[in-house]
Amino acid sequence: MRPRLQSLLVAHGALVFILGLLAGFPFAFVILGRVVLWPIPGAAAYTLPGDVRAWRMAHLEGILNGLTLFAVAAVAPRLSLGDRAGHWLAWTLIVTAWGNQIASLIGPVFGGRGLEVTGSAANNLMYLLFVVAVFAVIVAMLLVVVGALRAARASRE
Repeated sequence: MRPRLQSLLVAHGALVFILGLLAGFPFAFVILGRVVLWPIPGAAAYTLPGDVRAWRMAHLEGILNGLTLFAVAAVAPRLSLGDRAGHWLAWTLIVTAWGNQIASLIGPVFGGRGLEVTGSAANNLMYLLFVVAVFAVIVAMLLVVVGALRAARASRE
């Protein structure tokens, strides 16, 4: 994989990771049952939409997808892939990370799980993003397997 694509994986991984970290704040607030804007007694408190499960998912999706991009960028020099396959690997992972993160943020904010097509536009968008992400990550991981096996075969010779 070309260094530019590795750098893009790291950059997108960091952005998705940061978004996951930021989703940790509403996750904590939902656990507490309120959002306290100023940590003093009697300060205004607001409730957030969504439940603990949905915010936990939004928090973890960003962290785990960001780490996946970092991991593949780190092992990319150990893969034997051509330019086209490296391009596909990088962009399918970027699509996966953003699709999963955006869908998981839509859930607690607008309601929905994204597990099936329903009458809700938000849920249907989540479903579409998750389906695209699933297919993209399968392609990406197959490319990782192929690249690793090719590299292993070449180093044996």
